[in-house]
Amino acid sequence: MARLAPIASRPKAREATLRAGPVSLRLNLRSVLIICVLSLAAFAGLVANVGYGEYPVSPVEVVRTLVGLGDDGGHAFVVNSLRLPRALVAVAVGAALGVSGVILQGLTRNDLAAPDIVGINAGASLAAVSLIVVAPAASIVYLQPAALAGAFLAAGLLYLLAWRRKGSPLRLVLVGIGLSAVAGAGATLLIAVGEIEQASVALVWLAGSVYGRGWDDFYSFTPWLLVFFPLALLLSRHLAAMNLGDNVARALGLPVEKVRGLLLLTSVGLAGTAVATAGTIGFVALMAPHIARHLVGPAYGGLIPAAAATGATIVVGADFVGRALFAPVELPAGIVTAVLGAPFFLYLLYRNRNG
Repeated sequence: MARLAPIASRPKAREATLRAGPVSLRLNLRSVLIICVLSLAAFAGLVANVGYGEYPVSPVEVVRTLVGLGDDGGHAFVVNSLRLPRALVAVAVGAALGVSGVILQGLTRNDLAAPDIVGINAGASLAAVSLIVVAPAASIVYLQPAALAGAFLAAGLLYLLAWRRKGSPLRLVLVGIGLSAVAGAGATLLIAVGEIEQASVALVWLAGSVYGRGWDDFYSFTPWLLVFFPLALLLSRHLAAMNLGDNVARALGLPVEKVRGLLLLTSVGLAGTAVATAGTIGFVALMAPHIARHLVGPAYGGLIPAAAATGATIVVGADFVGRALFAPVELPAGIVTAVLGAPFFLYLLYRNRNG
């Protein structure tokens, strides 16, 4: 029978501790290195996106313009005003979806859980389409609150119909797919009966795209990310305890219901605001946590920032591929992520078929 090596003989992982007042975050140095590499990949995607177009700008000139080292070629307007906000929105949306997926998978202890799979994104989409079609004169500032309300309503229904009953791991996914179908049918009905102008806007938005996003979109989304991302890091230790089961978490002194509510608030808030900003970019919240977990392991202190960087890389990369593949015709980023994510989801579904 194989024996575990004595504890004293095992190589101790090198760790780094980040402190901010009474809050500390311990990270494995290998995880820190991987997170830095993933962040550089996201930045490389941003630079490629900003430089590509009818008026090409070399990566070196893009970086020089971004850091303010000069604008010898007159690129500042194209880089800073036309293309940079779109790329930043792609990065922010991808990061939000990645973190949302990590939290939901950890909270449900289900590898198949993701806000777009279990109906949360569909609820946000239905609410946003309702606003676009039914109240076209409403200000764009109401879009994010409407999408958030729809996301939380879908999450509440999911909890009542599947989560509370503690069925099989696939029950959550199956009920979520049903909710997505109902919400999708509602959105389609609204588009069918709406005016042609509003219907076309809603259809483009539902495809999931950062086309035409500007600084106003980025500035309206950033505060939500600045609130929910630190909250996710703060709750990461509690999420690890929740993975051990409610009874164990209570034995450790954790207020289970309060922590679960905060985690659900964080996951749904990130997903809802991402949908409100860029439409339904599917499968990112499913893929990013799995890729990040494979790279940095299951510890949430490293997994959450790694998933954020992975999600950012996926979305900004998908936007670049969508722009370049059939140029000058642009494919929405949501179509590119669907092509990648659908086979990935089927693989996970097959792997968990006996769950």
